[in-house]
Amino acid sequence: MESMETTRSTEPQGFLDWLTTGVGRVLVSLIVPLITFVVMWQGFIFLRDGNAPKLVTVLIAIVWGVGGVGILFLMTNWLVEQMSDEWTGKLRPYVFIGPALAILGWYLFIPTLRTLWASFFDARTQNFVGLDNYVYALTDPIMLESFRNNLLWLVFGTSFSVGFGLLIAILADRSKFETIAKSLIFLPMAISFVGAGVIWRFIYFYKPPGQEQIGLLNAILDLVGGQPQAWLTLRPWNNLFLIAILVWLQTGYAMVLLSAALKGVPEDLLEAGRIDGASETQIFFNILIPYIKGTIVTVGTTILILTLKIFDIVFVMTNGNHGTEVIASQQYKQMFRFAHFGRGASVAIVLLIAVLPVMWYNLKQFGEQEAF
Repeated sequence: MESMETTRSTEPQGFLDWLTTGVGRVLVSLIVPLITFVVMWQGFIFLRDGNAPKLVTVLIAIVWGVGGVGILFLMTNWLVEQMSDEWTGKLRPYVFIGPALAILGWYLFIPTLRTLWASFFDARTQNFVGLDNYVYALTDPIMLESFRNNLLWLVFGTSFSVGFGLLIAILADRSKFETIAKSLIFLPMAISFVGAGVIWRFIYFYKPPGQEQIGLLNAILDLVGGQPQAWLTLRPWNNLFLIAILVWLQTGYAMVLLSAALKGVPEDLLEAGRIDGASETQIFFNILIPYIKGTIVTVGTTILILTLKIFDIVFVMTNGNHGTEVIASQQYKQMFRFAHFGRGASVAIVLLIAVLPVMWYNLKQFGEQEAF
C-alpha cells in the first residue's frame, strides 16, 4: 500500500522534472504559441466569414487579437506559477519566448527551406532540374559580374565606412564642437537607402555638354570649365560612385559605436604611454586600436553583412545596368522580372550561404563583448 502511494507521489514529481529538461522547455514554449495560433485562427475564420460592418470587425479583431493573446499568456503564466519557485523560474522564460520562436520559424526558417526546395526546380517550380540552377548562379557571366561587384562593395564599402568612422570619432572627441559634428555625420543614418539613392541621383545627374547641368558634380565641373561626365556609366568607377553612397550612410553608424568604445579607454593607460615617450601615432596603433579591436570587428562585420545584401542603392541608381549588378539585384530580376523562380531561389541560397558565416561571427562577437 505504501509503495503504491510512493509511486503515485513520484509520478507528478517525475513529470515536473521532465518539464525542466531541454525537451520539456522547448515543448512548453511551443505549446503556448500553438494554442495562441489555433485560437487566433478560429477568430480569423469567424471574422472573415462574418458579414458585420467593417468598423465592428476592426474592433472585434483588436479585442480578439490583443485581448486573446493577453489572456492566454496570463493563464499560462498562472499555471507556471503554481509550481515551485525553481521550476517557475526555469519555465517562465520559455513560455514568453515561445511566440517569438514560432514567428521566427514561420517567417524565416520555413521560407528558407521552401526556397532551398524551389532552387532544385525549373522556372515554374514544376520539374526537378537538380543543380542546374546553381551551375547557372556560379557560371553565368552576369552572375560572375555580380560576385565581383559584391566583392568591391565588401572591401571598399566596409573599409571606408569603418575607417572614416574611426577617424571622425577620434577627431570629434578632440573638438569643441563634438556634439554638432557627430550629429551632422550621423544625420544620413535617418535616410533610407532608397531616399539616399534619390538624393545622389541629383548629385550624379548628367546632361550633354552645352545644356544646363542640374547635377551637383557636373555643375561644379561646368563652373570650372570642365566637361560633364555620365558618372553612372563610367565602368568600373561607377561601382565606386555607388559605394560612396553606402559610405556616406554608414560612416555615422561606425563613428557612434567607435566613439563610445574610445571613451572607454582608460585615461591612465594613455598617460602611461605618453610618459614612456610614445608618440600620438604609436599610442593610436599600439594602445587605442588593440583596446577597441573587438568593437572595430563587430562594426566591420555588421557593415560587411549589409554590403553582401546591398540592393536598394543599385536598384534606384542604375537598376544594375552599366556593369553594376549585384547578387541581390540578380535575385530580384530572376524572381520578379524573368519569372524564373528556380534560378531566383538558387541565387537567394547562394547569398544566404555567403552571409551566414559572417553573421555567425558577428553574433559571436556580440556575445563576447561586454560593451554590447
